[in-house]
Amino acid sequence: MHLINECGRILSIRQMTSVLLITAATLFLMINSVAAHNITAGDAGYVQEIWGVNLIPFAYLGAKHMITGYDHILFLFGVVFFLYKMKDVALYVSLFAIGHSTTMLAGVYFGWNVNAYIIDAIIGLSVVYKALDNVGAYQRWFGLQPNTKAATLIFGLFHGLGLATKILEYEISEEGLLANLLAFNVGVELGQILALALILILMGFWRRTLGFWHQAYTANIIMMSAGFLLMGYQISGYLLSN
Repeated sequence: MHLINECGRILSIRQMTSVLLITAATLFLMINSVAAHNITAGDAGYVQEIWGVNLIPFAYLGAKHMITGYDHILFLFGVVFFLYKMKDVALYVSLFAIGHSTTMLAGVYFGWNVNAYIIDAIIGLSVVYKALDNVGAYQRWFGLQPNTKAATLIFGLFHGLGLATKILEYEISEEGLLANLLAFNVGVELGQILALALILILMGFWRRTLGFWHQAYTANIIMMSAGFLLMGYQISGYLLSN
């Protein structure tokens, strides 16, 4: 029996290692093909060419950004990972949305000039933070539980600021700027609802499986590794740009 348990443990370690390597390779390819908060060349050209109020196009761009924003998706995945009640999901997602919307709107409207690499590294840190929180690391290491609501709001502020730094690069026309930004933000929130709905549906099926509690730890370790990769990529970019 001891030998069987030991073989099972070794197999689990090998499986985890394989999963982490696959995840790292996938993220490396993904990061090199598309940067966090980035706007595609076609969308960027469109944004630069139009002026005046364009609510539908900007709402579409906002929704598209959220759906394809892997850093947002990873953080949201971590936030709702152990939330079972819809009122709790609504509370935490609302806190994230408030933070995200505030700095995105203010950052673009007032032209806050913040280094995009530093902000995106902090966003990667937010993924690491949430993964560690989910596995109870802070309680084991420090004997305390950080305020998860405050952390969600604070990191939401950084996520919004990260998007603002990218939007500013494309010098959107000031004519109709506020209305277009509000439309973009509405699109972001709609995209967030769609992404969250898919996450919750998949999580619902996963939580019903017998192996969920064993797999939950591995999933958060993978998420933490992804966050470290995002941080490393942005820090490297910052160092190379200076």
